[in-house]
Amino acid sequence: MSSPTGTPRPADSSSTVSPATSAQHHPVTGPATGLGTGAPTGQPPDRGPRRRSHRATGPHLGALAIVALASTVVGVGGSAAAAGAVLPTVSLASTASAVATAYPAAVVWLAFCTFGSAVPLGIYAATAYTRLRQLRVAVPGPSIGWFGGSVAAVSLMVAAAVLWVAALPEVAATPPVALALAAVGFLLGGVAFATGLGLLIAGIAVPGLIMGLLPRWLAWIGLVLAVLGELSFLTLLWPPFSAVLPVVRFVGLAWLIAAGFVLQGTTVHQIPRRWTTD
Repeated sequence: MSSPTGTPRPADSSSTVSPATSAQHHPVTGPATGLGTGAPTGQPPDRGPRRRSHRATGPHLGALAIVALASTVVGVGGSAAAAGAVLPTVSLASTASAVATAYPAAVVWLAFCTFGSAVPLGIYAATAYTRLRQLRVAVPGPSIGWFGGSVAAVSLMVAAAVLWVAALPEVAATPPVALALAAVGFLLGGVAFATGLGLLIAGIAVPGLIMGLLPRWLAWIGLVLAVLGELSFLTLLWPPFSAVLPVVRFVGLAWLIAAGFVLQGTTVHQIPRRWTTD
């Protein structure tokens, strides 16, 4: 730039900033930290995506199954000891009115424990679904198990309510009504429960076998129990088949205990990648 007289004016050194000086003082783009990352001072460099944790969260599966099994055993054992015989909840009996009339406290106790066992079972189903998803299981098993566990838990709750109503003196004094309630309690607490429990066991055992989440022997036992549970509806056509119902109930709950403890300690790194989601 020239002066008004035409004489060239020397360049103003204060208005000229070298690229290096600009880079040193630029608050965003300049390498202020000397690392050349383009990040502002104080911002940590990008180290890539964080690794997700796959540790078990929520209630302990094994403990939930223990509570469910203990409530069942205490309910059946306590009512049987009080009444001198097993109450008609797993078989159709014409003595339902006599039992409810003679031992109302035993029937109420059985209803109380049955309802109590349904709560941890429902929580188990929801927690098992979450645990399998944490392990990145990409098969329908978790959803099937959640559905089956919900069916089993709701069936127990409704069956417990039916038993409680059957123990009322006015109801117990009416044999046809008492027998009808005993039949409904049997269908819900026996057949419907076994069917739902079979689905819950299958939803865990199938991916447990295919993906190596469970020991093979434990997974195969679960598959056998699941098949028995799903076939329990044959009791509607052939009542002697109801003999499988106690097996599915007690052995199935014991199986859930074992599977629950195994799943608590399983990590995603033990699963082949082809069976997991990204």
